[in-house]
Amino acid sequence: MSLGALFFAAQFADLLWPTLLLLGVEHVAVEPGVTAVTPLNFISYPYSHSLVMLCVWGVLIGAAYVVATRSRAAAATTLALLVVSHWVLDVITHRPDLPLTPTGGPRLGLGLWSSLAGTLIVEFAIFTIGVWLYVRTTQPRDRIGSVALWTLVAFLAIVMVANVFGPPPPSATAVAWAAQAMWLLVVWGYWVDHHRRPRQ
Repeated sequence: MSLGALFFAAQFADLLWPTLLLLGVEHVAVEPGVTAVTPLNFISYPYSHSLVMLCVWGVLIGAAYVVATRSRAAAATTLALLVVSHWVLDVITHRPDLPLTPTGGPRLGLGLWSSLAGTLIVEFAIFTIGVWLYVRTTQPRDRIGSVALWTLVAFLAIVMVANVFGPPPPSATAVAWAAQAMWLLVVWGYWVDHHRRPRQ
């Protein structure tokens, strides 16, 4: 399964979210100080970030992948679980603003973002483990396979730091348009994977 497909599934909630923001279906406000890490106050995002909807999206994406690629059910299960994993990891970082259902109910969040040091330690640890696993299980087919991967790793690390220490965005609309750039990471993932192969 391509790194691009894995990126798409793991990021699906954040790929859908900015479009729903621009359409006025979901809502966010820029409020510096709302957490120690992000100035974003997630007011309403029931269709992109509720647990129930991410389970639905996961099943649909997994099924579509199997139909489009004729892959085994294991691939569909992997993608579905990755879609839902976004909610699980968000629960760890967010304050209590993540909905269980799209129609209301309790909102959950353990609030890791209230600690800048804790956030950096946990997120960089997860990031490092992910890079290590990918490098351990793949090898470059050519020079691009190395350059494209390590450029991606450096870019993601820089973006992570910039999101934490950079100035707050000027508006919710600016957030939505900037977030659309995450689609480039999916394309980048496919490009990297095209120039790498599984290790024997």
